[in-house]
Amino acid sequence: MIKHNIYNIGLDKNDANFTSLTPISFLHRAAQVYPKRTATIHGNIHRSWKETQTRCIKLASALKQHGIGEGCTVSVVAPNLPELFECHFGVPMSGAVLNAVNTRLDAEAIAFIFQHAESKVIIVDKEFTGLVKRALKMVDLRPLVIAIDDPLYDEGKLITDLTFEQFIDKGNENESLAMPADEWDAISLNYTSGTTGNPKGVVYHHRGAHLNAISNVMSWDMGKHPVYLWTLPMFHCNGWCFPWSIAATAGVSVSLRHVRADAIFSSIKEHKVNHFCGAPIVLNMLNNADDSLKEGIDHQVKAMTAGAAPPASVIEGMESMGFEVTHTYGLTETYGPCVVCEPQESWTALNLEERARLKSRQGVQAPMQADMMVGDAETMAPVPQDGKTMGEIFLRGNLVMKGYLKNPSTTDDSLADGWFRTGDLAVWHPDSYVEIKDRSKDIIISGGENISSIEVEDVLYRHHDVEEVAVIAMPDEKWGEVPCAFIKLKDDAEGDEAAIISFCRDQMAHFKAPKKVVFTDLPKTSTGKIQKYVLRKHFD
Repeated sequence: MIKHNIYNIGLDKNDANFTSLTPISFLHRAAQVYPKRTATIHGNIHRSWKETQTRCIKLASALKQHGIGEGCTVSVVAPNLPELFECHFGVPMSGAVLNAVNTRLDAEAIAFIFQHAESKVIIVDKEFTGLVKRALKMVDLRPLVIAIDDPLYDEGKLITDLTFEQFIDKGNENESLAMPADEWDAISLNYTSGTTGNPKGVVYHHRGAHLNAISNVMSWDMGKHPVYLWTLPMFHCNGWCFPWSIAATAGVSVSLRHVRADAIFSSIKEHKVNHFCGAPIVLNMLNNADDSLKEGIDHQVKAMTAGAAPPASVIEGMESMGFEVTHTYGLTETYGPCVVCEPQESWTALNLEERARLKSRQGVQAPMQADMMVGDAETMAPVPQDGKTMGEIFLRGNLVMKGYLKNPSTTDDSLADGWFRTGDLAVWHPDSYVEIKDRSKDIIISGGENISSIEVEDVLYRHHDVEEVAVIAMPDEKWGEVPCAFIKLKDDAEGDEAAIISFCRDQMAHFKAPKKVVFTDLPKTSTGKIQKYVLRKHFD
């Protein structure tokens, strides 16, 4: 073997031939190449890409003036507004890390996030003033608090006199802001839904965000200038990285405060929206909407869905309306979608029902995801691609998180042996497409939100009448899945389903509370472990 490699000499990277990958570059290109094209729409508010770039630079400048930079966390509690879209560029341009907070969480969970992230700045839309005020009472932080005053929202009260507009007006639009020195630097912090107690802080880096933004464009065939409607919350994995995908394609970001069928169909028609994402519950809501709302759409609309695997009937219903559905799979730890159910040409010859069944599978690795396998959880050997043998989904590549904030042991465990362990159990089909069959951690995915069965069980065990409990997912037409609690009562206790549900709703976010309670003895193994698979047969 020749040991001397002529290409290792004098060909080092330098400023002329190497730049750290970052999605911030997409904003600058869009503003330079398409300065007058519309970037954001919020009601009657329209801003161009040049205007958006200027606002982002001023935001970054104002943050730096307040001493906010590398290693600082900026948390945002807001719906899908232009301000949150702008934070996806302005915050990392300052060197800080963006933390978009799940607005469906209760005050206790949000307080934990603020404290764990050591939030230096908290930006709050007036719809969530009360929620954030309660959270701030539970932490010992003294962050700079900024209010978003949405002129199109008449309700709510500002959390502070300092508004987002006033704050960015302090920034210098001509300030020179350097790109990240290292593409491995953190760009955002996203919290899981607390599948084993407190949520884990998942750290994204600039490289992964850049590559997943491009992966979205490629896997969804977005083309130039897509018009994207925000039905997916931007607090979900940074909106699956679509703020950055929209900038990469110089598209249009159409805001939507509340996800309702009438507002979605109206926006699609008014703005010629041709792309939107959402959990299966959103698609089902559109399927079941009044026919009058669906009239008047004369252009192709693409919908991307993920979360609980959508029933084939949901995809079939959407495609019968003329919408083209793409099913994806991912986790908070993978920047959102990293597996996509790529449609094959041969599927076009199938009837709608059969095509929908194939499209309801999770799929194959996305363009920028290096590798995926379904393997034995113990040996990590790949399982046969026979569509029958169950294994765990393993992923690796640039679309895997940097790690968990302040949690090195869990980071090491999750990324051991060169693979990220998803905890999701699936089969591997002969055509290389994966299909999830179960979740090893008993996560319930309701309306796109993760609910820990362990967390719900912990609350139920606090009830004075409960002796034993097991919580599993129950199918639901609206939400996809909802929690169902199987409870063995203490002697002499009388079961009151409404009281049990009310008890849970008083102690946790309402969407996490069980929607049904069954009073029964619980099946167990010889070692005393509750057999949840037996309970699931109630819904077969």
